[in-house]
Amino acid sequence: MNGNIALKIAGCLSAAVAALHVVIVFVGPRAYRYFGAGEDLARQAEAGSFLPAVITLGIAAVFTVFALYAFSGAGSIRRLPLLRTGLVVIGLIYTVRGLALISELLQGAIPRHLVFSAVSLTIGIAYLWGTWRAWPRLGR
Repeated sequence: MNGNIALKIAGCLSAAVAALHVVIVFVGPRAYRYFGAGEDLARQAEAGSFLPAVITLGIAAVFTVFALYAFSGAGSIRRLPLLRTGLVVIGLIYTVRGLALISELLQGAIPRHLVFSAVSLTIGIAYLWGTWRAWPRLGR
């Protein structure tokens, strides 16, 4: 797989993660609990606080930026600043999060947590593979 395709896949997956976070805001406390945001945020959402929504939409914005960097690296949109650095850092963030899969497997984690970690690892690998394959072109 060439770098552009891997980065486009990474961008689509990051955009999906961003969209999921927006959906979580609309579903409310049940979604906060299911996706592991914590009981405190779920209770605050139940009480009508805007804080969980603000935090979650902020996280969605970060994932949107991640997607934009992937699409920029793939050449689908204009070049963003610090493109190489951004792609490597984003890939490492996803990969480190995904590596929790190892300890979760050893500890017998809840299956959905295993899926969340596996998805993170997959996205991280797509970013890092795509960046590696496109590296010479990304320097221009």
